[in-house]
Amino acid sequence: MSSTKLTDILNIKYPIIQAPMFLVSNTAMVKSAMSSGIAGCIPALNYRTLDALRAAIKELKNAKVEGGAFGFNLIVNKSNIKYKEQLAVLCEEGCDFIITSLGSPEETIKEAHKVGIKVFCDVVDLNYAKKVEHLNADAVIAVNNQAGGHRGDLSPETLIKLLSAKCNIPVISAGGVGCKADLDKMISFGAAGVSVGSPFIASEEANVTAAYKQACVDYGSDDIVVTERISGTPCTVINTPYVQKIGTKATWLERILNKNKKLKKWVKMIRFAIGMNATKNAATKATYKTVWVAGPSIEHTTEILPVSSIIARLIK
Repeated sequence: MSSTKLTDILNIKYPIIQAPMFLVSNTAMVKSAMSSGIAGCIPALNYRTLDALRAAIKELKNAKVEGGAFGFNLIVNKSNIKYKEQLAVLCEEGCDFIITSLGSPEETIKEAHKVGIKVFCDVVDLNYAKKVEHLNADAVIAVNNQAGGHRGDLSPETLIKLLSAKCNIPVISAGGVGCKADLDKMISFGAAGVSVGSPFIASEEANVTAAYKQACVDYGSDDIVVTERISGTPCTVINTPYVQKIGTKATWLERILNKNKKLKKWVKMIRFAIGMNATKNAATKATYKTVWVAGPSIEHTTEILPVSSIIARLIK
């Protein structure tokens, strides 16, 4: 596989980032990713304390090998009260890159660049892509309508070609990659690399329940639905019997309250708290309330495998 701007930026062998997944990503997954020649990323919010985050960084620095890289994902809006402290720890300890989500990355870019950390920013459209380019982001993560979790509205082809034509920084595509043919397609559209998440849920190294992993094996792309019941923002989940029972639309009360400008923020915060707790329970406990976040790329997941074997499927 030929080098791309992403392999050059991160000094990795293959143009793939193991995407940061809330409650799923961990150091074992990222260490396997680095050993296989790609980059791995973990949400900083996966660590309850700053000491735990600091320990994870040190563990990954000690495990880093040539051809691999590691980074962390930061939620950079006001909903993440730990944001500034997490950013400070990342800059103090060091990592290869930071992926920003859900807010302005201006402060992150400024502070990270002081210590040589690259910053990639999640975007779903050209408007936001141009904004982060102006702020000196090193690349954009183009989140398309095939992504797992919170996704964009545009198809991979449309979004990649649009951003590649209009932006002067690399475009990393997120969503819709489950095998090498998918990766090759994204590169042909103009992507400098891809961010891949859902296929790694069913990995031996993931800390989620066996039931969650098996669901990614048993269900396919046709079983992915978009729900408003987790965070108040459309999010893709596996259409389990429980999801069918509770429905995927906001309740009538939430819809009414969302029309009130003063109450809308609080409604979203409450929905986010309830939804994240349900997601956490489904991922980490045996429960009938199965709200499993995943994207259509689980179509290619046919068994639970080591991270290295999943990467081999993406590059061979």
